This record gives sequence, structure tokens and C-alpha cells, in this order.
Amino acid sequence: MSRALKSELLHDGMRVGLYGGSFDPVHKAHRHVARTALKRLNLDRIWWMVSPGNPLKTHAPASLDHRVAAVEQAMPEPRHVISTLEARLHTRTTIDLITHLQTRYPRVHFVWIMGADGLKDFHRWKNWRAIAQRIPICVIARPGDAIKARLSPAARHLSPSRICDRHAKTLALGKPPGWTYLTEPLHPEASRVMRANASS
Repeated sequence: MSRALKSELLHDGMRVGLYGGSFDPVHKAHRHVARTALKRLNLDRIWWMVSPGNPLKTHAPASLDHRVAAVEQAMPEPRHVISTLEARLHTRTTIDLITHLQTRYPRVHFVWIMGADGLKDFHRWKNWRAIAQRIPICVIARPGDAIKARLSPAARHLSPSRICDRHAKTLALGKPPGWTYLTEPLHPEASRVMRANASS
């Protein structure tokens, strides 16, 4: 495997999915979201943005080093980059992270990636409307979250800018606001495990 495929090195014109979360612990649902986004959006990279912590969760996560190591073990595949940039920048908000990356790499096409559980709570994120105005968003369906996600305050607010899933490959090159909601068939065993994770 080329070392360049696993590095944070970016080039003009690249399409990069930013998949943020505490990943505590990383599981099959996370891998499903990342793989679906990489394929359906025709991305060059997925950056797993392992956060120091989630301000919407009351409990402290496992150590950052432990979670990074777990994600690296779970996703050894090419084009999946495990990043601690949020911790290195000492920022805890998505809007600040996105602003930094878009300022530093103005000719890279970034897309924010989230599972349906993220869309369900998106209206609770700091400056969530500003996030939607800055970056295209891709939501991947997860068992147990589909109905609540599609009826959430953020989904209703952003409904005029939703892009049909058939045109998902154009999302990264589009001008925000723009978002799409993707479903992807699962192997029965993976689906069973994901439903269990979603309900826990």
C-alpha cells in the first residue's frame, strides 16, 4: 500500500469526505458509513476525524490514542485516513474544523459525512446552519435512525437543498447548501450487528 494513500497530503481537485466522531468504540456501522460514502460519492479519500470528545455526550470517551489505534486496526484499507487534526488544532466544534480545512485547501472538494443518527441530532450542533452553508453533507442510513432522521428539524430545514441519491456523485463538486441521503444494502449479519449497536 502506498504511504501517500494513508497520509493527510492533499492535492487540488481531490474529493475528500470528512467523517467526524468519537468512535468510542468503532464498529461495523461506522465502517459501513465510510465505505458507502467513498463508493457512492466517488471520493478520493475518507478522513476519519477522531475527535477528542463529543460535547453532546455526558460521558468522557476512551483515550484518543486508544480510539485512533482501534480505528486504524478496523480500517486498514487504502484511501481511509485516520486523523487527529481536531485535537492538534485544539478545536471542539465542526464549524471551526471545516473553516480551517477549507481555508488551507481552497481547491479541495470536501464533503461532511455522517450517519443518520448524526442528522437526527444535527440541529443541536453549534452553528449547524452555518455548517450546511459551508460544506455539502452526505447522510448514510443506519438501522433504527431512518425515520427520526428524515423528520428531524435539520432535515426539514434543509429539505429544499436535498439532492437525489442518483446524483450523489456530483455532491462533492456542488455548491452548498446541498445534501443527500443514501441507503446501501447490507449483508444480513452486518445488518443484525448494526441494529444491535443502534439500539444500545
